[in-house]
Amino acid sequence: MEPHIIGLLGLGLMLLLILMHVPIGVAMGVAGVATFGMIRGNLAPAMTLFGTETVGKVGSAELAVVPLFLLMGSFATVGGLSSDLYRIAHALIGHVRGGLAVATIGGCAGFGAICGSSIATATTMTRIALPEMMKRNYSERLATGSIAAGGTLGMLIPPSIILVLYGVLTEQFVKTLFVAALIPGLLAVSLHVFAILILVRRNPDLAMAGTRQPWSEFVQALRQGWAAVVLMFVVTGGIYAGVFSVNESASVGAFLAFLIALLRGRLTRRGFWQALQETAATTSMIYLMTIGASIFTYAVTISGLPELMVNGIRDTGLPGIWVVVLLMVMYLILGSIFETISSMVITIPFVFPLILSYGYDPIWWGVLTIMVIEIGMITPPIGMNVFVMKAMLPKTKLSTIYAGVAPFIVADLVRLGLLIAFPALSLFLVNLFNLPH
Repeated sequence: MEPHIIGLLGLGLMLLLILMHVPIGVAMGVAGVATFGMIRGNLAPAMTLFGTETVGKVGSAELAVVPLFLLMGSFATVGGLSSDLYRIAHALIGHVRGGLAVATIGGCAGFGAICGSSIATATTMTRIALPEMMKRNYSERLATGSIAAGGTLGMLIPPSIILVLYGVLTEQFVKTLFVAALIPGLLAVSLHVFAILILVRRNPDLAMAGTRQPWSEFVQALRQGWAAVVLMFVVTGGIYAGVFSVNESASVGAFLAFLIALLRGRLTRRGFWQALQETAATTSMIYLMTIGASIFTYAVTISGLPELMVNGIRDTGLPGIWVVVLLMVMYLILGSIFETISSMVITIPFVFPLILSYGYDPIWWGVLTIMVIEIGMITPPIGMNVFVMKAMLPKTKLSTIYAGVAPFIVADLVRLGLLIAFPALSLFLVNLFNLPH
């Protein structure tokens, strides 16, 4: 049997196992070992992949930042830093019509920069921001939509766990990816804010204008929330300024978040162990998926299937830009169905060689991939952020949340189009600082 036929069978086996609800990391690992074993005609050398790939990933310095960033996010949540960031934004712009929704976007962006998780950001801000908006007679549609959409910012704004995984799986520099994501992340925040201002201007009934807070209120909010601002500055600023490596920044951030929660008296023994357990569970899932993805990537590369697919698509004469557009549509669909990391690791063995064959920059493609998967988090028919919010708000109709996120999806598609048309939006700072890529 031809190796590429075996590669197709391996892909089919992986999809079958996923449909049978086998964990994706296990499904990819089993399919990869089976594929490699069939190609070599001997299962014994294929079984060694479990050992070599596991040792390689567990010993990876780049992947070591994942548990540290996760731990930082857990301690930040315990320490109430998300509330601090929201209060600062509220005191600054809460008096504007739609200002609480704008403050929610700002709070999501800030907390996303600390925890790096879309779902964690959405769930946290649902508890904090939604009651405040509903108390001030905000439309439920605008309130839920701004939280679900703002939660997606946690995936792109550095430090981002999924950017770290992309860097590890494609052998790109994580720091370069963080720098490349900075302008697209700020653009995302700006377009989300712009969408809110347009909505409330066209329909003032969506949000009431609040009373202007005295300057002393903002100073007090800043005084109470200075720890959150310092943590953001140290973690992100330290990376960009070259003071810390990404690993050092993650460890310093985790320690500072722990110290803040401890000094505030919010870190109980139970909360401490719960933070460790959450971090360990998520880290195990990510490592399992990364190991499985490495095994599967190795096997399908040996089969020649990615090369065959690349040559087949290039032989069609389809321009590179149309390939990019089609892949964006594919990721939108996958992002609305699968968990974010899953949709990326499943497709990298096939998509990444294709993108390189058309001469596109892998850093630009990484940011683009995260962006489109992020949009999938709020895209019907599923959208993980929407369903998480629905689970937290049983009295809210699913259609209400979908209607709320619709304007933000439009804003995100505009951002996606801008990044495709102008790659310099993600590569400008990379080239300015002469970072490796």
